[in-house]
Amino acid sequence: MTLASSLPGTAGSAFTGFIAHYIDGQRVASRGGETFDVLDPSTNQAYAQAAAGQAADVDRAVTAARAALAGPWGRLSTRERSRILMRIADAIEERAGLLAEYESRDTGLPITQARGQAHRAAENFRFFADISVGVHEDAFRTGGTQIGYVLRRPIGVAGLITPWNTPFMLETWKLAPALAAGCTVVLKPAEWSPLSAGLLPEIAEQAGVPAGVLNIVHGIGEEAGAALVDHPDVPLISFTGETTTGKLIARNSAGHLKALSMELGGKSPCIVFDDADLDAAIDSAVFQIFSLNGERCTAGSRMLVQRGVYEEVLHRLAVRAAAVRVGRPSEPDTELGALIHPEHHARVLDYIRIGVEEGARLLVGGGRPAGLPTGNFVEATVFADVRPSMRIFQEEIFGPVLCVTPFDTEQDAVALANATPYGLAGYVWTNDLRRAHNVAAAVDAGMLWINSHNIRDLRTPFGGVKASGVGREGGSHSIDFYTESRIVHVSLADVPVPRFGAGGYEATR
Repeated sequence: MTLASSLPGTAGSAFTGFIAHYIDGQRVASRGGETFDVLDPSTNQAYAQAAAGQAADVDRAVTAARAALAGPWGRLSTRERSRILMRIADAIEERAGLLAEYESRDTGLPITQARGQAHRAAENFRFFADISVGVHEDAFRTGGTQIGYVLRRPIGVAGLITPWNTPFMLETWKLAPALAAGCTVVLKPAEWSPLSAGLLPEIAEQAGVPAGVLNIVHGIGEEAGAALVDHPDVPLISFTGETTTGKLIARNSAGHLKALSMELGGKSPCIVFDDADLDAAIDSAVFQIFSLNGERCTAGSRMLVQRGVYEEVLHRLAVRAAAVRVGRPSEPDTELGALIHPEHHARVLDYIRIGVEEGARLLVGGGRPAGLPTGNFVEATVFADVRPSMRIFQEEIFGPVLCVTPFDTEQDAVALANATPYGLAGYVWTNDLRRAHNVAAAVDAGMLWINSHNIRDLRTPFGGVKASGVGREGGSHSIDFYTESRIVHVSLADVPVPRFGAGGYEATR
């Protein structure tokens, strides 16, 4: 099956050049006929059009989701929903090769890195299928006179807004717990990478998901995304994206008092002490910042290196970065592909220019690689001697740009790590176990790894502090977010109550 013959169309068969919405079990165009172009990052040529949702399309999707919640989906038992989620996982893995092809074509990710996305996406569904049937509802005994028990129910229609990097996997990271909790959903995929979401309708139908449970509205954030945030019948928004957009969503949600979970930007420190295993630390740092084209929210984009090994680390980083293979995403030896979009490409190059102008030392990279005259390609780039006052130290670049800063003491390392508005992830490299724990506790980040890159455990809370986010998802934290808990109190004995208005106050004993 070739890409040209298999892209999702309005009829769900041969590629028609059009990526449709999916509302109430039907692939549909926008009511007003609005569309937008989908670009190939390797060429910046449009290879498809997608429906551009407006407020009317979002309203139609929300109406379908509410009906499904009150109907077949809301009547299913937890076990029945779990079985459907398992079938979704199976259907995803059946399409692993096609999914990798879609993701690589749509995002510019190297095909070798896109191939792991199906397994991770399927595991999201399997994990939450398992956890949903094990969720317990607490009971509380109050002395010997009362017992209280918790009722948990889905919060309603969940609005999910997902980012353009590894889009399918991150869509499933939200879809799986929302469906496991019993919610119905309206998903708004990122407009720069809408292609792989077009696989979700056939996956859902194969798994037996009732019509209206999963709804997908493509479109521009300021139109479709804003309409979803503003819809009064969507009580919850889960958003992953940049901090400025997150702030706007928070403001616009306030009028409806919506529940929010937002994983936002990052400028994560990778702290390397002079007693660290430098081979492992450098392997991890290079992988973190140059895999996934550097478009990774948890990337250790600021490497803080103790002065005793600073020059050695710089030399080794420069050698490694210069050898990173930049190429077409479809080529099997490519390590760094094309950035997602020409606007983002220009933004990353602008930050590299700013770094040079501010006085950072450009060790390697910084421009377009030879032999790739078109498309959104950037060399693997390393800056040295980056000071905290510089914009490339403070601001999220979200590209293959590593900023390296020296430090002297443990206290200096912590101060530098915390010297940005962000607090998503952090990495500590040292063989001093006491220092490792003390530094990890002192760094302002929602997630820390010691002597490791970001290996995920789906049971753990995922999210950031400061400007990196609000709320936590993962494991039971996700189920808590997508459900409401109510407490019911039952009296087990006669309850003595002060009898106001009965001829005088009678104290209880």
